[in-house]
Parts: sequence; structure tokens; C-alpha cells
Amino acid sequence: MALLDEKLCNMNVCQPRVSGLPTPDLSWQLDGKPIRPDSAHKSSCSCENGVHSLIIEPVTSRDAGIYTCIATNRAGQNSFSLELVVAAKEAHKPPVFIEKLQNTGVADGYPVRLECRVAGVPPPQIFWKKENESLTHSTDRVSMHQDNHGYICLLIQGATKEDAGWYTVSAKNEAGIVSCTARLDVYISQH
Repeated sequence: MALLDEKLCNMNVCQPRVSGLPTPDLSWQLDGKPIRPDSAHKSSCSCENGVHSLIIEPVTSRDAGIYTCIATNRAGQNSFSLELVVAAKEAHKPPVFIEKLQNTGVADGYPVRLECRVAGVPPPQIFWKKENESLTHSTDRVSMHQDNHGYICLLIQGATKEDAGWYTVSAKNEAGIVSCTARLDVYISQH
């Protein structure tokens, strides 16, 4: 009789221990269909300790299903089954603007928001520029904000004529970079 025990399975290797006299033949099935060795599926045996391996590399969604290991000899047959669930990796998506910056005008001395909304996977890093000057940190008067839903805002308290100009926001992640530019005009209020 063929014996199967110590079903050691991890990410992409399944290793049952097989014993029996005469030495059993081993076969693998996926959802009831025989698995043929190919570039992604390799079967091996460490004969001194009876451990057989089914190595799947790389694992893809097509590899999901019920795997059955069947050990057969003249005395009989034994088998075990396990389910392989393949979790999809989150695909990287380049940043895109859901809402772009808009040209804005404000009277001097009033607060103004330059705002937009961006999406991407993983969430992108945000960079601001005024003309060609990087805005790297918030000050008492000019602050940069962003939330976990892609909302991005540059808030200027008490806008002055010096704040007028072209502002660019860039969003960057491993999948790409995108930028958007808008003009801020500051009007001198007539008292």
C-alpha cells in the first residue's frame, strides 16, 4: 500500500512524503486533470527521504484550483488533495488627475486654495512648484495638504501680489508621473 503523509505546502512548493513497497509512482492532478511537467510545473523526488515536490514557478491565476497527489503501486493507491488560492498582486496604476487645478483669482489679503484630486496605485507622492521654484515645506502662510482619498490642496493665507504666478502640482509613483499647471492672479482690492 502507498502511504502519503507530512503534506508540507507553502507558496509555490508542495512536498508530500511518500512511502510504500514496492516504491509507489506519483502523479499530480489539477482539478482532476493530469499535470504535465512544463517550464512552470516541475516534479522532483528526494529518494533518500521519500519527499516529492511539485514546484510551480511563477505562480499565476491559472494555477489556482484543487491539486491532488496520487501515489500508486501494485498494493493499491492513496491520494490527498489541497486547494491553491492565488491572490492577485495589486497592479500598479500611474497617477491620473480626477480633478485638475483651475486658474484662480483672489483679492489681496484673502486666503486662496489651489486644489485638485489625483488617483494612482500605489498612492503617488506630491510635489508643488511655483514658476520653477519647488515648494518643499509648509510655512505659516503657505501650506500643502493631502488626504487619503487623493485630495490635494495648496492653501495660501492672505494672498499678496508676490503669490501671483503659475503653480504646478506633480504626482509620481512607480508606474509614472503626471503634472498639472494653473495660474493664480492676485488683484489689488480698491478700498
